[in-house]
Amino acid sequence: MERRDIEIFLTLAEELHFGRTADRLLISPSRVSQTIANLERRFGVTLFDRTSRRVELSPVGAALYADVRAGHDRIQRGITAAIAAGRGVVGTLRIGLEAPAIAELAGPVFDRFRAENPGVELVFREAGFSDPLDLLRAGEVDVTVTNGPVDEDGFQEGPLLYSEPVVLAVGREHPLAACSTVSVDDLAGETVFRAGRRAAPYRPEPDRTAPTFLDLLTLIAAGEGVVPLAAHAADYFARPSLVMVPFEEGSPPVRWVLCWKRGQATARVAALAAAARGAVSGR
Repeated sequence: MERRDIEIFLTLAEELHFGRTADRLLISPSRVSQTIANLERRFGVTLFDRTSRRVELSPVGAALYADVRAGHDRIQRGITAAIAAGRGVVGTLRIGLEAPAIAELAGPVFDRFRAENPGVELVFREAGFSDPLDLLRAGEVDVTVTNGPVDEDGFQEGPLLYSEPVVLAVGREHPLAACSTVSVDDLAGETVFRAGRRAAPYRPEPDRTAPTFLDLLTLIAAGEGVVPLAAHAADYFARPSLVMVPFEEGSPPVRWVLCWKRGQATARVAALAAAARGAVSGR
C-alpha cells in the first residue's frame, strides 16, 4: 500500500463516509472510492460493506484497520521524533507551576507537546507561593506557568494555556458566604488578600498577603479577610470552613500563561509555546 492509499483507507475507516473522508484529505470523493476499489481488487477481499445509506468496515477490513493503524502510528511517531531531534527538540523541559492544578487543567497542551516532541521529557515543579517566578529567576526551571499578564522586567510573557473564572474565598460565617455571586463592588470595605504573584485582574494591590497558601486559607477561614482565587480552587481546596463564591458573569478571568526569561527561549520552550497556541486555538 502506498502512503496515500493508507491515509485514505484509515480515514474512511474512521469517518465511514466518503464525503467526509474526501473533505478531511482535501481530495474528491471519487478519488476515495477509486482507491478503496483498487485496494479491494488487489487484496481480493471486501474491505467495506456499502449500501446507499451506510458504509461499514467488513470483518476483514476491521482487522486490517487495527493492524495498519498501529503500524501507521508507530511510523508517524518515528518521523516526529526524527524531525524533533533534527531541530534539537530533545532532552528535558523543566516547567514551574504557580498553580500545580494547571498540570491537569492544561492537560491538552502538555499532551499535544508530548505527541509532537516525543524526545522531550516534561518535569513539573511547584513554584513558590509568594514569588512564583522564583524558580525561573534562579534558573531551576526553563519556563513557568503563571497568572498573566507578565510585566516584570527581564521576563517574557508567552501564549495562553488555560483561562478560568474567579471565585471569592470567604469564611463560612462571612456575610458574603450566603451570596450566589459577588461583584467587585462587594469588596469595598473588605480586607482583601493576594494569592500568588498578582492581584485579581480587576483590583489594585490587595491589602494583605500570607507566607503560604495554607496560611492564607487558615486566615480566610478565621474571618481575617477574603481572597479572590482561580475557580479551580473550589474543587481542589474545598474545606468545611470556607465558601467559594463565584464572581458575577462578565468579570475578568484568570489567564494562565507561559513565561520565560527574556532572550532565553530554548527550542523546547518554543515548541511548548507552539503546542499551547495550537491546543488553545483548536488547530
